[in-house]
Amino acid sequence: MQVTGSVLAATAAAEAGRRLLSPRTPVPEPADVPVRAYFTEEEERRGRRFARPQLALGLAGEALQIGSLALLALRPPRAWGARAAAPRHPLAAAAGVAAALSTAVTLPALPLSVLARRRRLQAGLDTQPWSGWWSDLAKARALQAGFSAAAGVGVIASARRWPRWWWLAVGGGSLAVGALLAALAPVVLDPIFNDFTALPEGETRDDVLALASAAGVSVGEVYSVDASRRTTAANAYVTGLGPTKRVVLFDTMLDRYRRDEVRLVVAHELGHVRHRDVARSLAFAGIVAPAVALAVRECSAALAGAASRTALPAPAALPGLALAATLVAAPLGPISSRLSRAVERRADQFSLELAGAPEAFISFERGIALQNLADLRPPWWVARLLATHPPTLERIGAAVAFQRRGRNGATPD
Repeated sequence: MQVTGSVLAATAAAEAGRRLLSPRTPVPEPADVPVRAYFTEEEERRGRRFARPQLALGLAGEALQIGSLALLALRPPRAWGARAAAPRHPLAAAAGVAAALSTAVTLPALPLSVLARRRRLQAGLDTQPWSGWWSDLAKARALQAGFSAAAGVGVIASARRWPRWWWLAVGGGSLAVGALLAALAPVVLDPIFNDFTALPEGETRDDVLALASAAGVSVGEVYSVDASRRTTAANAYVTGLGPTKRVVLFDTMLDRYRRDEVRLVVAHELGHVRHRDVARSLAFAGIVAPAVALAVRECSAALAGAASRTALPAPAALPGLALAATLVAAPLGPISSRLSRAVERRADQFSLELAGAPEAFISFERGIALQNLADLRPPWWVARLLATHPPTLERIGAAVAFQRRGRNGATPD
């Protein structure tokens, strides 16, 4: 009952956070648009044939990682036995166990990652040679192992310092680290994988500054990222906090799309800046962190047995804690995705109002869906539970509705 109650409390906290942080003013309902008005049958089939097997491979990979984690938690290797349960140097042992764990759970899914990458190459989405891909993978795994080691040390150090409230300290510490990484990632982590170039003087930079002025926001800096060294897909995003806040545009987008279409994308990202959506995601994490930390403690104790309920976690308990965190986070994912979709709808509406170009919005959504081989009509459970953005047809429908309101003489909301 304690486990069930704590997991329900964490889910309730996530739902409360979603309600609190969702946009207060709902966006207008999108128009119901038929897929054949914007895409041919072959275009739809091509996206579906690529996207759905990729989704299956991704979900299978996650299932393998969770299964590997469960195996290591419930049947740990002998090296993680008594020596890790009562080590002479607990913090060093915690770092070693956590780093090894983060690497071990990813290995079973590696063949599926290779297969998914091979399909992207065949579809023309990937441009990077295999040597570069393996190099990036090694760097990512090294960073993951380092962060995991630091997290393991944090858990054990907190348990030794605050025997009764260690779980609350871990929850607060994870939130603080998340905020720090959000601020530092653009200048410390992202350059490990890509080169970022500030937009030079020219019409794109002028458009960014003009739109930012019209929106009344301080955009920070705008960068182009050399995404073309890895992919032909296009994207844009907002990252950073405070002095590291920036808008990043894929060079694959700048090279392919018209000026009015790029303006729409910039306006969308400025919508995220205007509404402080990066900080909003951190606020959501802050709301759920205490309840999640308690649920992880209860769940890990249940996995280890009743005798461990009052025991402090040792390095050997870290796989069980990681498994518990994975299980507790599962019902929170769809809630977080729902909040993300609401935020993205607001940014879409903001871009339409700021740029006032629904035709360009529609042409861009059509172009990027074809360029990225998107599933134009994803299964309902994907759209409702997993997707962080509204589907393509809904976004086109939002622009059509905006267009119709303008033609009818109505003032857009």
